[in-house]
Amino acid sequence: MEPQFSPDQTAERAAATFDGTIRQGELMAKAIQRHTERISRTHGKRLRDRSERTMAVLKQLGAVPASGGSWFELASSYVTDSFQRGVLTLDVLRERGNNDIAHEADGTPPVLIYKYEIVVDGAKLKTPVNYMLLRILPPEGIEIFDWKRPYMIIDPRAGHGAGIGGFKEDSQVGVALRDGHPVYFVAFRPHPEPGQTLADVMRAEVEFIREIARRHPKSPKPIVVGNCQGGWATMLLAAANSDITGPLVINGAPLAYWSGRVGENPMRYNGGLLGGLMPALLFSDLGHGQFDGAHLVSNFEGLNPARNHWGKYYDLYSDVDAGRERFLEFERWWGGFHFMNEAEIRWIVEQLFVGNRLARGEARLEHGRHLDLKKIRSPIIVFASHGDNITPPQQALNWIVDTYTDENEIKIRGQRIIYMVHEKVGHLGIFVSSSIANKEHSEVASTMKTIEALAPGLYEMAITDQHGEGVHARFTVSFTERKLDDIRALDDGQREEEQAFAAVDRLSQLGAEAYDLGLRPLVQASITPQIAEALRTAHPARAQRLALSDRNPWMSWVEPTVQAITSARAAVPASHPFRELEQLWSDSVEQGLDLFRDMRDACYETMFYGIFGSPMMKIVGRSYNFQRTLKDPTELRFLPEVQAHLLNVDRGGFAEGVIRMLIVLAQARGSVRRTRLERSAQVLTMHEPFASLGSERRAALIHEQTVIVEFEPEAAVQTLTKLLPTDKDRREAVDVVEFIAGPLEEMEPHTIQALQRFRRTLGLPTLEARPADAAIESPREPEAA
Repeated sequence: MEPQFSPDQTAERAAATFDGTIRQGELMAKAIQRHTERISRTHGKRLRDRSERTMAVLKQLGAVPASGGSWFELASSYVTDSFQRGVLTLDVLRERGNNDIAHEADGTPPVLIYKYEIVVDGAKLKTPVNYMLLRILPPEGIEIFDWKRPYMIIDPRAGHGAGIGGFKEDSQVGVALRDGHPVYFVAFRPHPEPGQTLADVMRAEVEFIREIARRHPKSPKPIVVGNCQGGWATMLLAAANSDITGPLVINGAPLAYWSGRVGENPMRYNGGLLGGLMPALLFSDLGHGQFDGAHLVSNFEGLNPARNHWGKYYDLYSDVDAGRERFLEFERWWGGFHFMNEAEIRWIVEQLFVGNRLARGEARLEHGRHLDLKKIRSPIIVFASHGDNITPPQQALNWIVDTYTDENEIKIRGQRIIYMVHEKVGHLGIFVSSSIANKEHSEVASTMKTIEALAPGLYEMAITDQHGEGVHARFTVSFTERKLDDIRALDDGQREEEQAFAAVDRLSQLGAEAYDLGLRPLVQASITPQIAEALRTAHPARAQRLALSDRNPWMSWVEPTVQAITSARAAVPASHPFRELEQLWSDSVEQGLDLFRDMRDACYETMFYGIFGSPMMKIVGRSYNFQRTLKDPTELRFLPEVQAHLLNVDRGGFAEGVIRMLIVLAQARGSVRRTRLERSAQVLTMHEPFASLGSERRAALIHEQTVIVEFEPEAAVQTLTKLLPTDKDRREAVDVVEFIAGPLEEMEPHTIQALQRFRRTLGLPTLEARPADAAIESPREPEAA
C-alpha cells in the first residue's frame, strides 16, 4: 500500500508546521513585548508623577509649624471630614439601591430627561417585540420644524436599559432638538416577548421608520443613529432594507469582531478563553430561557476594574457634596439590567462576537435572509476612538476593508462612508460626554444637511478651529478622501493573527453542539421559574446594590446619621494636605488595579495565541478561516453598472456638466471643506435645474458622474463641450462651479488649475477673482419658498 504523501510532500508539510510554530512564537513574543513596554512606560511615569506630588505634600506638611499651624488641628479636621464623607457616600449607595428597586418596579423605563410619548408599541405589532418607538417632546423654548429630517436614535441593548443617548441636555437628543429636528427614540422593556428574535426586532424597527415617514411626508428619509449594539443593529436594518433609511450614524459599534492590535484590545479574546457560544446557552437555560444582561455588564466592568470597582466610588467619596446627583443619574442607567431571549443572544455570539460573519459577508438574520453590508445605500458616518477599549477603531472600521475591493468600488456602489477617529475618549464617553456632544455630535448633525452633496467615496472627517463657546461653538470641518490602505494603517500588519479566531469559531460550534446534546436537557429540566428568579437576584451585580438598600435592616442607621451630619457638616477643601495624601493613596490603589489588569490582559493574550495560534489549531479552524471573496481591482471597470454609466460620458446637459466639474474639483483637492459642501448643497437643492430633480435623481446623477470621472478622467473633461453646447450654458455652469469653490484667494493650486482647465476646454476667458459672497448670476435663480 502506497503512503498517502510522498517524501517531498511530507517534508513540505513538516516545514510548514515548523514555520507555523515559529510564527506562533513570534506572535506571542510580539504581544509580550508590547505589553511589557506599555506597562513599563505608563506605570513608570505614574510612579514618578506620584512621587513628585508626594514630596510636595510632605514639604507642605513640614512647613505647617513654621506658619503657625498645628498638625493636630489639620488631622482632626481631616478625620471629621473623612468620617462625614464616608457616611454620606454610604447614604448615596443606599439611595442607589432604593432607586434600583423603584426603577425595576416601574418597569425600568428609559432614563431620558426629556418627556416623551409612545408612538408605536412593539408589543402590539403582528410579531410582538419588547421595543417601542418614542417621540421626544421638545422642552419649552425649542422649536421643531416638521420639514427637517427626523432623527431615530437606537440605544444599545447590551445588558442596560435605554436612554443613554438622551439622559442629559448635552446629548445626541439635545443636539438634534436644538437644531430643530423631530427626534424619535427606540427604547425597550426589560424582558423580551416570548419567542422574540432579532429578525422580529428588525421588522419592528422597519415599522418605526415607516411611521416616522408617515408623520413627516415633506421631510427627507430619517437619520438613524446607532450607539454600540444599536450601531450594528442599524447596519442590519439598512442592509436588509436599503430603501427606507436616510444617513446612518454609527457610534462606537463593533462590526469586525476579530480585529484589533496585538498587545491591545483584550476583549476580543473572551470568545476563545471563556468557551465561545456554550456559556451563553448555559446562562440562558439557567435563566429559564432568558439571558440576564447583568452578565454582560459584569464583563464590561471587568475590562477596567480600577475605574468600575474603585475609581468611580472614590470620586463620589472625594466630592460627595456635589457629586451625589451625577453619580445617581448614571447608576440608574448602569444598574437597569435587561434581558434577551436565548435565540437573540445566540445569534449575537454565533454570528458576531465569535463568528464575525457580518464583516465576512456570511451573516443570516433568519433562514433565507442573507445580510450584505454592500447593499446599504445610505451615507454612513462611523465614529470610533483610540481610547475605546470595547470597540477599538479596527473593530469599528475593518468591515470596510473586508467588504469592498478598494475605494473605487465604494464609488461604484454610489456609497459615501465617512469615518472619524477620536484620540482618547472612552467607549461610554462617545455617547454621554458633554464635550463630545457639543463638538463631534453637533458637527455631525450639521454635516447631515449637506452630506448627500458629497461625491461617493471614502472620507475621513476632521474637526478643527473652534469658533464660539458652549452650545454656540462651531468648528472648521473638512472631509479628506481616503483609501482602504489608510484604514489598514490603523491596524498592525496583515491581520495574520485573526487566523486563530477561526479555530475558536469551530470549537465554539462543537462545544455548543456537545452541550445541546449532552448537558442541556438536564439543565433545562432542573431550572424552574422560581430558581431562575433566585439566581438573578443573587447575581453579584444586583446583590451588591441591594445589600446597601433599605431592604437591608443593618442600613437603618444611615439616614438619621446623615441628617445629623448635614446640619453639622465640616468639609475641608481638596487642597487640605491630608486630602491630598488621601488622593495620592487612592491613585496608588487605582494604579495597583490597573497593573493587575494590564498583567491579566498580557496573560490572556499570550494564553490565547499559545492555544489557538498553534499549527494544529490552524488545521482545526481551516474550514472556518476565510474572507469574503472580492473582485480584482482591474475587474471593477467591467462591472455592468460601470459600463452603463460610461456610455453616458458624452450625454447629458447642464446638471450633468456642473456635477461632473464639481467631482473633478473634489478629486483634484483630495478634500473638501464643509463650507464648500454647504454651498454645493445650496445650489443642488435650491437652484434649477437641480432643485426639481428630487433627492433620489440628484443622488443618481452624482453617482453616475463620479463613476465617469473615476474611470474616464480625460474624457470626462473633454466631453464637457457636448454637455454644455452653448456659450450661455458654459458661462453659467462655470459661474456655478466657481461660486461653490469660493473666493480665488482661498483656493488651493490644484483647484485653480482644474478651473482653468475647464475654462480652456469650454473656450472661456481665464479665471478672475470674485467676491466671497458673490451670488450666482444666472437665470436659474432659487425657487420661491
